[in-house]
Amino acid sequence: MKKIVLLLVALCNLTFVIAQDITGQWNGILKVPGAQLAVVFNISNKDDVFTATMDSPDQKAFGIPTTSTSFENSTLKVALSNLRIEYEGILGKDNIITGTFKQGGQAFPLNLSREKIEKEKLVRPQEPLKPFPYYTEEVNFENKTAGISLAGTLTLPKKEGVFPVVILISGSGPQNRDEELLGHKPFLVLSDYLTKNGIAVLRFDDRGTAASKGDFKSGTSLDFSTDVEAGVQFLLSRKEIDKKKIGLVGHSEGGLIAPIVAGKSKNIAFIVLLAGPGIEGDQLLLLQQELIAKAKGSSDSAIQKTKEMNQKAFQIVNKYKDPQELKTQITNYITEISKNDPDKPENVTLEEYVNLQVAKITNPWMTYFLRYNPEPVLEKVKCPVLALNGEKDLQVPPKENLEAIKKALTKGGNKNITIKEIPNLNHLFQECKSGSPEEYSKIEQTFSPIAMNEILQWIKVQTK
Repeated sequence: MKKIVLLLVALCNLTFVIAQDITGQWNGILKVPGAQLAVVFNISNKDDVFTATMDSPDQKAFGIPTTSTSFENSTLKVALSNLRIEYEGILGKDNIITGTFKQGGQAFPLNLSREKIEKEKLVRPQEPLKPFPYYTEEVNFENKTAGISLAGTLTLPKKEGVFPVVILISGSGPQNRDEELLGHKPFLVLSDYLTKNGIAVLRFDDRGTAASKGDFKSGTSLDFSTDVEAGVQFLLSRKEIDKKKIGLVGHSEGGLIAPIVAGKSKNIAFIVLLAGPGIEGDQLLLLQQELIAKAKGSSDSAIQKTKEMNQKAFQIVNKYKDPQELKTQITNYITEISKNDPDKPENVTLEEYVNLQVAKITNPWMTYFLRYNPEPVLEKVKCPVLALNGEKDLQVPPKENLEAIKKALTKGGNKNITIKEIPNLNHLFQECKSGSPEEYSKIEQTFSPIAMNEILQWIKVQTK
């Protein structure tokens, strides 16, 4: 009888092992501050050696090879050392892997399933739905300077007629024409509001993003300004546009780009700076990092330590203009401060870790931004300017930046300046509690009606 029992136990164990086949596709939704990202692991097994690739569909990244993959005692471990990613989870009897996704010293729960997992539906009451009560046209225009084609949407209050117009200029990072981020579409909401109120709007995908051509990663703010210039030339060719009433509305980095274009072009009638930078790039990033760290509850000593390290790195960027010399100097510095860095993943070598940090700080966009001083550019802007900031903006703090913008414009002789700090709004112009970026996706409001009305009423005055 005992032999029969033992045999049954052995058979049960064998059945369980067979059921734990880990190969195939595993799907999950990674919930990070401000976003939900689909993650897919594709696992293979050949001669008892596991390999895998990772997909991040929301970031349009597919087939990323892992540096190590193992499955033992029901535990799956996956690592992508070059991206500082680690995943560890346990396969349960329900065929769900319960685990943790780590990247850059941060950890987030991530469960995986054979079935596709749907994201939580976000409530965005301001997002307009078709059919729209105005004319909409998908358009393409050429940036002849860069040799690329850009795609966007032109909305007109009516199909026939002549209208004032604005071009919407997005913030940092690759954005589509709706400036879509964290479940919000600020430019879709703003465009809808302005067009319903008599203002035509051109919004377009950043170069190398969505339907626009080109390479975003190699571009700087100055390069992106030529994309806006191409948009202006496109509008000048349209019979529906009042050629003397072309304006620019730039958000965040877009508020840095708009003055570059306006300072060089006589075709710009006015500009609106929404959380636009007024102080030097390196000083802005230091202030931004400090305020966000405080909002997260970091200690004063930790904030000060990080600030000092970043200050030194930014000083090196400003000192060494030759790319190769900069890379050498910044590599030496980051190597030294990274030797005892607790954020370095265990499966990443010091050299790999340093190279990742060096690549971030020496890419063309970052070095240009860190060295950029908005003051001399703002001094050249002679058209009317509206500069708005949210009181609780932690990314482009209102006091320092609005004062700097006003000072530079006044120094240049501009007499048509409107500066406003709107109470209780964050960097995205949402009504908020703390202003922390971690709130952005949790807030249902996409764009404060108060802010949109300020923009509209000011534009109406400029386009009478």
